[in-house]
Amino acid sequence: MNQKLLLQWISQKQVVVPVFLIENYAKLGLNEQDFACVLQVQSFIEQGEPFPTPDRLSERMSLTTSECAALMGGLVKKGYLSLDKQWDQHGILYEYYSLDPLWEKLCSFIQSEETKGVEKEEEENAANLYQMFESEFSRPLSPIEAETLSMWIDQDHHSPELIIGALREAVVSGKLNFRYIDRILFEWKRNGIKTIAQAKAHGEKFRKHQQPRKQEKERVRSDSYPSFNWLQK
Repeated sequence: MNQKLLLQWISQKQVVVPVFLIENYAKLGLNEQDFACVLQVQSFIEQGEPFPTPDRLSERMSLTTSECAALMGGLVKKGYLSLDKQWDQHGILYEYYSLDPLWEKLCSFIQSEETKGVEKEEEENAANLYQMFESEFSRPLSPIEAETLSMWIDQDHHSPELIIGALREAVVSGKLNFRYIDRILFEWKRNGIKTIAQAKAHGEKFRKHQQPRKQEKERVRSDSYPSFNWLQK
């Protein structure tokens, strides 16, 4: 490439467009012509020309002036582009285009996608919880048990991590029933326990205050949860 042309190309201003917009403009309700128009308007704005006319757009696009006017009018009407007014330092009123409405829509869309992702993850976690409980109980959960599990999540706001921890504690303790698990979760919540690490520390502390017990025939794995009788606490 000719060095002069290369330097000229490097010195050109760049149009900054979020990749997320490129990937999702159709989901925002924009078609290809709308998106091309948005890019052109952004280019004009970044080049210091905030009020491109349909004639100027038509020079860059394969559309007539009237088609460009209709395209921009549609973007304004649908809330992707705004036509604003402002007084300059000389007291002259001038008009300019702003893409702020589009960026606001994009931000709302991102937040919506994040919310959907969280909800999907929560649904998957809930499904995994049901499967884990049914696996440990070696049977399908009864309607009352299923409702109790839902209440732990929706009403008591126990995290899936803690619910699984309480389930494992019940398994290790040999007291696999919902009443025992519910008591564990109640005690953890009362003591402000929100993580498995805190639950383990609390369990160790509680065991130190208990009377010595006979050594169990089989030791619990080192990664197991502290075993003590929550129902007798």
